[in-house]
Amino acid sequence: RRVHGEEGMGDKELENHKIIFVLGGPGSGKGTQCEKIVAKYGFTHLSSGDLLRAETSDPNSELGKQLSATMEAGKLVPLETVLALLKKAMHAKAADSKGFLIDGYPREVEQGVKFEGNIKKCDVVLYFEVSDAEMTKRLLKRGETSGRVDDNEETIGKRLKTFADCTKPVVSHYEKQGKLALINAERTPDEIFADVTC
Repeated sequence: RRVHGEEGMGDKELENHKIIFVLGGPGSGKGTQCEKIVAKYGFTHLSSGDLLRAETSDPNSELGKQLSATMEAGKLVPLETVLALLKKAMHAKAADSKGFLIDGYPREVEQGVKFEGNIKKCDVVLYFEVSDAEMTKRLLKRGETSGRVDDNEETIGKRLKTFADCTKPVVSHYEKQGKLALINAERTPDEIFADVTC
């Protein structure tokens, strides 16, 4: 097993923590399911989207300004940026956590490979599956009150296409490893949660 430099330290501190990747398109309800998992299993919920939004809301962050422009264009943020934000957050919570739900991650196969090479292999991938039509309906509804720059019809269309193009290879990658749990998310939150096992 490789142990050298900071990678080794990262492995050591997180080696006994369960790692669960949580996938689902925008508006798939994965955030709600993560809250339920946290309540039942005592895991730490880390959303790559929340970490990015926290960075973009900092008026003094040059990185935040760059990220805002990327997100408003409906594009994906560089892999290294997301990985660095996640690693920092995981180390901050490691002492008090049984495991980590990494919400909205990985967006690309390479992102998952880099995470597993730098931090730790994931134990399972939960994929909350919802049709584009249903996700669009949910996001437009959310946009009425969220104030988020990406909850409008034009950006939603771009986000769904980006998500579909990137996610199919990711789903296939983890399915081949026997780590994928595919969950129909076009039901009530309680019905969906009944199918979630961690």
